[in-house]
Amino acid sequence: MNDTPVNGSLACVGIGMTLGAHLSPRTRSYIEQADVVFVLVSDGIIELWLQGMNKDVRSLQPYYQEGKSRMKTYRQMVEAMLAEVRTGKRVCGVFYGHPGVFAWVPHKAIETARSEGFPAHMEPGISSEDCLYADLGIDPGARGCQHYEASQFMLYRRCIDPSAWLILWQIGIAGDRTLKRFSTGEAHRQVLVDVLARHYPLDHEVVIYRAATLPFESPRIQRLSLATLPSAEVGMADTLAIPPARPLEADDEIRSRLAALA
Repeated sequence: MNDTPVNGSLACVGIGMTLGAHLSPRTRSYIEQADVVFVLVSDGIIELWLQGMNKDVRSLQPYYQEGKSRMKTYRQMVEAMLAEVRTGKRVCGVFYGHPGVFAWVPHKAIETARSEGFPAHMEPGISSEDCLYADLGIDPGARGCQHYEASQFMLYRRCIDPSAWLILWQIGIAGDRTLKRFSTGEAHRQVLVDVLARHYPLDHEVVIYRAATLPFESPRIQRLSLATLPSAEVGMADTLAIPPARPLEADDEIRSRLAALA
C-alpha cells in the first residue's frame, strides 16, 4: 500500500496533429494549470509554442538515441513524469495527435500513477486517423476500415477483408524487430508487399499518407501501385492506406432470414 499523500496528479493530453488548430479548451487548461509539462511532439516549433502556455516545459525528445531500445526510452519517459507526480506536482504530459493512439508512454504513465494512488486522466485529441479520413475523403462506415501496426501485420497472420479499407501505421519502420531503428529500408518494405500480395494485386493503387503538422503545410497524399511501394521514400510518420480491392459480398442466407422477419 502506498503511504505517499495523494497530492500529485497526472494528465496526458493530446494537442492534435496541426499546430494550434486542434487544441481543445480542456487540453489548454491542463497545460496552463500544470506545475510541470512534459512534451513529446512532432516539431520543435510546437515545443516553443507550448512554452508560451507554461513556464516549466520539458521535452522528452532527448531520451531518444540512435541504437537505443525504444522500450528503454519509453520507460525512462514514464519515470521522468512519475518522479514529479510523486513529489506532489500537477504534471501534464503533452503528446501530438491523440495520447492514446500508438502511444505506449501515456497509457503506461496513467496506469502506473493510478496503481500508486495518484489521480490520472487522459484527454483525447485529434489523431492522424481523424485527419486521414478528412484528407482522403474516407467514410469508415461506408465500406469498413481495418487498422494494424505495420510490423505486427507482417509478423502475425491476420484475417484481411479486401472489400474494406486497410490502414497500416508506421510503415517507415515496417519489419523492425529490434526496437532500436528509426527506419527500415526497401528490403523490409518488399516483405510487406509480399504479405499484402496475398490479398491484393500488385497493380492495386495504394496511398502513402502523412498528416500536416504545421499550418502552412499540406498533407502528404502520394498514390502509387503496391508493387512500387518498396522504392518509395517513407518516413516514420507515414501511413499506408489501401482502398478496397473488391466489392462487398452479399450474404444471401442472412438476407433471407432478415426478409422473413420483415
